[in-house]
Amino acid sequence: MSRVVVAGTGFHPFGKFPEKSLKQLSSVAIMEALREARIELRQIEAAFVGNAFAGLTTGQESVRGQVILRSVGLDGIPVINVENACASGSTALHQAWVSILAGLYETVLVLGAEKLFVGNTARSIRAISSATDVETMGSRGLQFTALYAMSAKQYMKKYGTTIEDIALVAVKNSRNGSLNPIAQFRKPLSVEQVLSSRMISEPLTLYMCSSIADGAAAVVLMSERKARQVGITTPVYIRGCQVMSGIYQRRDGDYPRNAVTVAAEKTYSQAGIGPKELDVVEVHDAAASSEISHLESLGLVPPGTGYEHLKRGRFNLDGDLPVNPSGGLLSRGHPVGATGVAQVCEIVRQLRQEAGERNIRNGKKPRSGLCLNTGGRVDDDRAAIVTTILSL
Repeated sequence: MSRVVVAGTGFHPFGKFPEKSLKQLSSVAIMEALREARIELRQIEAAFVGNAFAGLTTGQESVRGQVILRSVGLDGIPVINVENACASGSTALHQAWVSILAGLYETVLVLGAEKLFVGNTARSIRAISSATDVETMGSRGLQFTALYAMSAKQYMKKYGTTIEDIALVAVKNSRNGSLNPIAQFRKPLSVEQVLSSRMISEPLTLYMCSSIADGAAAVVLMSERKARQVGITTPVYIRGCQVMSGIYQRRDGDYPRNAVTVAAEKTYSQAGIGPKELDVVEVHDAAASSEISHLESLGLVPPGTGYEHLKRGRFNLDGDLPVNPSGGLLSRGHPVGATGVAQVCEIVRQLRQEAGERNIRNGKKPRSGLCLNTGGRVDDDRAAIVTTILSL
C-alpha cells in the first residue's frame, strides 16, 4: 500500500467577492496547488470536489465539480462531487486519499469551494440552516449560533469559565489571522473589542462567531512514488483520516457519547500518532467557545482545563501546542465547502515551515499535526466529523 503525500496546496483568499463566481474562486486555488505540486493539469487523474450549498445559493446542482473543472480545462476524468455540510471539503479529501491507497490513481486533485455572498444574505443563512434534520429541527427556529451559545452556557456553568476567557480565543485567532494573507479578517482584536461587539446569541458576540465567506482551497495528493518522481523534497503524508456521523443514541457498552472523541481515537490508532505527539492543530472554531471544547474532546487537554492552558499561552504560535495558526474560522473565514481543505493546507505549510509570519515560534520543528472539521447537526450531535493527521 502506497503512502499518500500532499504534494501541493493552493487558496483563493477568503472573504466577500460578489464579483467572482465559484469557477473563478476555484481556478485560483487549483492553479496554485498545481504549481506547488510541479505538475500540469493534464496529469490529474481524478478530482474530488467538496461543496455544500451551491444548489441553494447559486442554483448549480448535481454537476458542480464538472462545471467548475471544465472552466479551467480539466475534463475527461472521474469527477466526484462531495456534499457533507461544513465537512464537505475534508470528506472529499478522505475519498481522494482512499482512492490512492486503493491503487486506483496516483495523482488526484481535491477542491473545496463555496460562494455565500450572492447578494442575498438571508438566502445563504437559510442554506446553512438546512444542514440539519429540517423536519424536526427546522420548526424550532434555531440557527447553529444558538446551539453553540447553549453549549457555551452549559460549559461555563459546569467549569466556572467566564465570558472573558472565551473572548481570549477570538483574540488569539484574530492575532493569527492578521498574519494570514488569505484571511477574511486581518485585524487583531482585544478582549474589550470582542466583548463590546454586537450580541449575536447570548453569551456569544459578533467577534466570537465565524462569518460566511466566499473562497476556495485545493490540494494535490500523490502516491509516494509519484511524489518522489516529480521531485517533492519535503513530503507531508496523510497518516490517518476518519469520517463519522454523530452518535445520536447511546448504545450501552459501545461508544462514549462524544463522537469527536471517538473519531479522534480511531485516527490516532490509524496514524500511530497520539495526542501528545502533535505539534500543531487546526480545529473547527465556528464559535470561539467550540475551540476549547474540541481540544478537550480530542484528548489534547483534560476536560475543564482548556481555558487554563489558553491563558498560559500554550495555544499561541510560540506556545507548546499552537492551535488555529491560520486564524481559524473566526478570522480566516468560513466558506463552508473550502474550510476542511484549508485546514489541511495550513497544517502542510506549518510542517514545511512555509507559513511565513505564522510559522510556529516555539523553537521546535513541527513534525505532525491534526485537523478537526465538523458540520451540520442531527438530533443532539454533529452530523459530520472528519479528523485528519498529517506528518513529515
